[in-house]
Amino acid sequence: MKNIREHCFRISYFNRNKVRLLKGSLSFILFLICNLSVYAQSFTVKGKVLDSNDEPLIGAAIVLKSQSTVGTVADFDGNFTLEVPDKNAVLTVSYLGMTPQDVNVNGRSMIVVVLREDSEMLEEVVVVGYGQQKKASVVGAITQTKGEVLERAGGVTDIGAALTGNLPGVITTQSSGMPGEEEPEIVIRGASSWNNSSPLVLVDGIERPMSSVDISSVQSISVLKDASATAVYGVKGANGVILITTKRGQEGKAQIDVSAQATMKVPSKLPSKLDSYDALTARNFVVEHELALDPNSWDYITPQAIIRYPVSLAEAERYPNVDWQDALFENYAMSYNANLNVSGGTKFVKYFVSADFVNEGDLFKNYDNGRGYRGGYGYNRINVRSNLDFQLTKTTLFKVNLSGSNGVRETPWGMGDSSDWSTAQIWAGAYGIAPDVFMPVYSDGTWGYYPNVSNISNSASILSLAGTEKTTTTRINTDFTLEQDLSFITKGLSLRGMISWDNVFVEAERGINDQNNSAQYKWIDPKDGNPYYKTGYDNNNKFDFQQSILWQTAAGTVDNTATQRNLNYQIQLNWARDFGKHSVTAMGLFSRQETALGSVIPSYREDWAFRTTYNYANRYFVEYNGAYNGSEKFAPDYRFAFFNSGALGWMLSEEKFMSFSKKWLDMLKVRVSYGEIGDDNVADRWLYMNHWAEGASIANGGYTVMDLNHNASPYQWYRETALGNADIHWETVKKFNIGIDYSFLGGLFAGTVEVFRDRRTDILVNGSERAILPTLGITAPTANLGEVHTKGYELELRVNKVFENQMRLWGNFSMTHAKNEVIERDDPEAMPEYQRDEGYSIGQTHSHVDKGYLNNYDQIYGAPAHSTNENQMLPGDYYIVDFNADGVIDDEDSVPYGYSSTPQNTYNATIGFEWKGFSAFLQFYGVNNVTRDVTLTSFGNKTNIVYDQGTWWSKDNQNADMSMPRFSSTPTYNTGTQYLYDGSYIRLKNAEIAYTFDGGWVKKIGVRNLRIFLNGNNLWLWTRMPDDRESNFAGASYQGSYPTMKRFNLGLKFTL
Repeated sequence: MKNIREHCFRISYFNRNKVRLLKGSLSFILFLICNLSVYAQSFTVKGKVLDSNDEPLIGAAIVLKSQSTVGTVADFDGNFTLEVPDKNAVLTVSYLGMTPQDVNVNGRSMIVVVLREDSEMLEEVVVVGYGQQKKASVVGAITQTKGEVLERAGGVTDIGAALTGNLPGVITTQSSGMPGEEEPEIVIRGASSWNNSSPLVLVDGIERPMSSVDISSVQSISVLKDASATAVYGVKGANGVILITTKRGQEGKAQIDVSAQATMKVPSKLPSKLDSYDALTARNFVVEHELALDPNSWDYITPQAIIRYPVSLAEAERYPNVDWQDALFENYAMSYNANLNVSGGTKFVKYFVSADFVNEGDLFKNYDNGRGYRGGYGYNRINVRSNLDFQLTKTTLFKVNLSGSNGVRETPWGMGDSSDWSTAQIWAGAYGIAPDVFMPVYSDGTWGYYPNVSNISNSASILSLAGTEKTTTTRINTDFTLEQDLSFITKGLSLRGMISWDNVFVEAERGINDQNNSAQYKWIDPKDGNPYYKTGYDNNNKFDFQQSILWQTAAGTVDNTATQRNLNYQIQLNWARDFGKHSVTAMGLFSRQETALGSVIPSYREDWAFRTTYNYANRYFVEYNGAYNGSEKFAPDYRFAFFNSGALGWMLSEEKFMSFSKKWLDMLKVRVSYGEIGDDNVADRWLYMNHWAEGASIANGGYTVMDLNHNASPYQWYRETALGNADIHWETVKKFNIGIDYSFLGGLFAGTVEVFRDRRTDILVNGSERAILPTLGITAPTANLGEVHTKGYELELRVNKVFENQMRLWGNFSMTHAKNEVIERDDPEAMPEYQRDEGYSIGQTHSHVDKGYLNNYDQIYGAPAHSTNENQMLPGDYYIVDFNADGVIDDEDSVPYGYSSTPQNTYNATIGFEWKGFSAFLQFYGVNNVTRDVTLTSFGNKTNIVYDQGTWWSKDNQNADMSMPRFSSTPTYNTGTQYLYDGSYIRLKNAEIAYTFDGGWVKKIGVRNLRIFLNGNNLWLWTRMPDDRESNFAGASYQGSYPTMKRFNLGLKFTL
């Protein structure tokens, strides 16, 4: 039959000379007929999508293969209806967890499609202790992420920092943005001991720091949290385990991946301070408030009429108004990261080779010191890695891992420890220098100083004149692993042997030592404009002072306290067999580690571990494992101990009585585990023995005092410094965990729920922290005198939705709650119960508690008396609670307040989309139930430094944010909880937008794919804290630290 449309057009053409009205009518009618005929050519196909058990697959995607915009999804019963262009169309049917299938319509109006489970997804494995397990059979509390997820952390090169928010139960705390020192503190499910609570970190099965690996080389990171997952690591796994697995090559053509990133870093948040004008105005209010205590305070009043902003250079130097944050810091700093890796292989050898370079720039401004060098901070690191797999025979695999890193950290001379007070003076200007005391540097090149107060430093001069020191850390790691299939002995048996040598060399004190070489400082008295010089003349020749260049170069020395050698070897026997629906595995391991730090006597660790599992029809799971550990810290009677755990799992979704849920429930598994793990994680060795130290003579720099006048001993001798404890033994932690894994609606929703309880007993209390009077004369013995209980839960929800147009929306939402309580500790018996550690969290904050203001003298006289400086009280002071009701405010009224410095709750919400080549995501991260001490005192040292912390009390504002500060008077117990901040925050932790080119012009230039991305880290913050530090471990609460950063990162990655 001829095409109807062609025939219609012929008729229309034949009648083109007819009457116009008839022509128009016929044309319109024929046009409708033609279109109806074309429409009649399309074909409607109906169908049903089922799984291998004939259950409907709700939400399965059915798409026209030749045109992906034409498609539909299966309904609640698995049915679908779709119009296709013709009877010979090809449909692509897909479903999460199933192998996609192309279906030819072939004129059929009804199609039944059966999708099979994707074997690769079924075989998806999770890295566990000393091996891998199928994800479906895991019964321990394990969470895992991939290296690709960490790479999304915009401009972050530290693995620990990139982990934030990506793994439930992992709590990270940042404190500094110093180049090369941005690794956060990490705890898993909160702290359960006042001793070291850091988790064990293993890189390819060997204990190594995270900094030894670059993010681009990471294949996956697994976090083991409960006893079942960590017991095989024995005592080292008591605080949880982080397993980092690096990438390996796959058989096939060589693949070259190249990436480059440039990151702009700016300070996230620093304390807000008033400028000179506003600070002087504020001081007048404060001084006026203090007149009742000292009428001479009028001397500190500055007439308002003369308070003005400088209008010339001379006035600016006489009346400084320095924004110290602007004076010290550049607007931004740059960092760069470049990575190259090559992978591939043959049947005989597979390889993965990578090189990664990081350069971290400094935020500090560099002032010309006239001495020929530039100070400041910086960090450069290069990592190299070669992972090789040699298939020597069909049953023998030999693996070689060679890796190394070289990191050079640059700091001002002797100022690499950010928690040290002298180092903190470099950024003190941003926190604690008043805007009007002096200029950073005057127009004549002299540095500013303040002669009236000795402990106010010029941050700019310290940074510029301290010299420069390079600390180089070189790490060389070698692993050799042999895996032998022993199925010729019995099916499923294999042997694995490994030996590794790690060497760490640290060289310090290389660079320019410019300490104690004077420069000229001056101060201009604002009252008369006269300059005062710190050094009037040269002490050597008595002439006018002239700056000399006296610095010396230093060739560097080996840091004996950080240079380390590790030898580790393991022998592991594995067995795995399937007997129909029964699957059994067993693993036995012997491990020995020797660690030598500098010239210290090497320490040894020996472990015997095992694990056995049973799986029936992927429905019922049983696991039992344990380790036999020894520690040199305990006497022979307590040196070795056996710790074990067990776990059960039940795949409820596979039960017949759950058949009603097959249409919407993909997977539901219940897990429970319980076990006991030991711990000896304290710094001292041989705790069961008395400790001795050398007392040197005067000639050898003696320091040992011998009499009441503290005269040094003239003799070189030995003295007993600490008592041993023959009965000291292991800390033990009993861990209980119950978990639920779920997935429903075809993987649209999936996640986990975990509830955990830890009971740690016999916690070691260091002798220096014992409740023993100092009259003992030496350090008391360390003893097992503590107990801590920890409890909490984890919630995780993952969302994954693919639309008909192939757009994918995804999300990851999680929450962790972890709370600990000290049940027992060696607290002094005479100490009030509310001041003891017992009954409160580890690191519980204590403070005198304020309850409103004393608004007049009647209320002052009616309030409890202060034990000291009672006569310094004024209206507007805090009413301090007399907690023990003895009528006096003193040290015994300091009580628990708020929380500890470790957050009890952490939250993460990540949402993203992918469509064609586009992708984007946002990650929000937050914490609460945390208290942070930030002691920023206005008018400290009687200088005009005023922090913008809210409104001050006055007669007209008795509901202010805080009491009025003091300038010349010194009341006690007057700050209450003013400096204890709610440490809660919400931050936009990461964000990214990217596009991937994988065809067209990209392939023409020989590139498989090209990805361009713009992302950022720490881009937005809401908090009540005055700065963006999450903790004070990198600097005391009043010192501050190197500013934490927000990052804007531009990068590209391509594959050849």
